[in-house]
Order: sequence, then C-alpha cells, then structure tokens
Amino acid sequence: MSPQITSGTFLFAPSLGEVVLNAYARIGVRRPDILQTHLSDARMEANLLLAKISNLQPNLWTVDLQALPLLQGSATYTVPAETVMILDVYIRYGNPTTDRALYPVSRSEYSSYPNKDTQSFPTVYWFDRLISPTITLWSTPDGNGTYTLFYYRVRQIQDADYVNGQNIEIPYLWMDAFTAGLAYRLARIYAPSLEGQRKQDADEAWAQAAVQNTENVNIMFSPGLSSYFR
Repeated sequence: MSPQITSGTFLFAPSLGEVVLNAYARIGVRRPDILQTHLSDARMEANLLLAKISNLQPNLWTVDLQALPLLQGSATYTVPAETVMILDVYIRYGNPTTDRALYPVSRSEYSSYPNKDTQSFPTVYWFDRLISPTITLWSTPDGNGTYTLFYYRVRQIQDADYVNGQNIEIPYLWMDAFTAGLAYRLARIYAPSLEGQRKQDADEAWAQAAVQNTENVNIMFSPGLSSYFR
C-alpha cells in the first residue's frame, strides 16, 4: 500500500476577509456581488460575534497570568480594561517565596465587612466588573512583607479587521463555529429565508467547539470544614 501523502503543515489560519467570503457563500451571496456595504456589515457582525463568545466563558485561548505589586494600605487596584473574568488569584511573598491562594467574594459579602481598612495578609478578593474593572482585597495589605498579586484572567478577544489580511484571534478548533455563526448573523440581513438553517448549523458547530474548550483534568471536591473543627 502506498504511503499517505500529506501536507506536513499546520498553517490553516484564514484571514477575516477569507472567512467573510466563505460565510457569504453559505448564504448564497456570490463573490462578484459583494459590495463595500457587505464587508462593513460583516466586520460589525464578526466583532459582535466575538463579544458573544466572550460572554460564554471561559475561553481558554485568552487566559493569561498577570502580576500586580501590592502596596501597604491600598485595597483596590485597577486591572486592564480588556479583563473579562478573573479565574484564580494568589499572593506570592517571602524568601524563599510562598504562594497563598485568595478566594472570591461578592459585592454584597464585601459590603458586609465592618473593618475594611484593617491591615493584614489578604485572604479574599472582590472583582468589580466595571468598564474599567477593579480588584479589591480584604484585608487591606499590611507592611509585613513584599506582596505580589498574581491572577489568571480571561481577556477580551482581539478585534477582527481586514487591515493587512489580519487573522481572527480564534483557535483552529473554533474556526468552523465562528464561520457558521457569522453566516447565521449575515443571513438575518441578506438571506432571511436561510436564517433558520444557518442557525441550526451554527448551534451544532458551536456545541462541538465548546466541548473541546475545557481542561482535560479530573475534578476534585474538598469540603471546607474549618468552621467545624478548632
């Protein structure tokens, strides 16, 4: 039997323009019929689709680790505006260094603390999801060491545009879901009769991609018994 002949490459990363052309093809709009208005609508819908994807978190390909030096007496810190969600938080301190995890609390729980200015080693944080988001620690950091806050965050997906043949910041496993979703959104405008069919395609492709957007690890549950034992 003859050996398989394959490309040996892993370079499939279509530009926004290529994806837009394919999305229009799925709804019966031929390339010669595509005008500037088609391209403008597609760019808007592509970025709205990215906003939708950012709402369905976490998107593992946009997770990164941020570091933030803590100051004595300062409880609230601004985080980058593109931060969508904070996943895990810990403080690094000491020599040799030690990492200690912090746990999230809600606005209501933080509001209930009567002594917000008390200084000691922080144990919890409140992430305020504003347009300019902040993270507030409790207790307020003291001066008993050099503390650095590390946090894994999910950030906003980068904008999609045509300039210089830019790619979409979407991994390989999500390309079909993105294209199907864009075709569905464009069908609302240019092919209403195909909207239902394209929605079905988009939902199927989305479900398949979402299954793979997870960490393939075991889940462990540990009960918190500290309040029961002294």
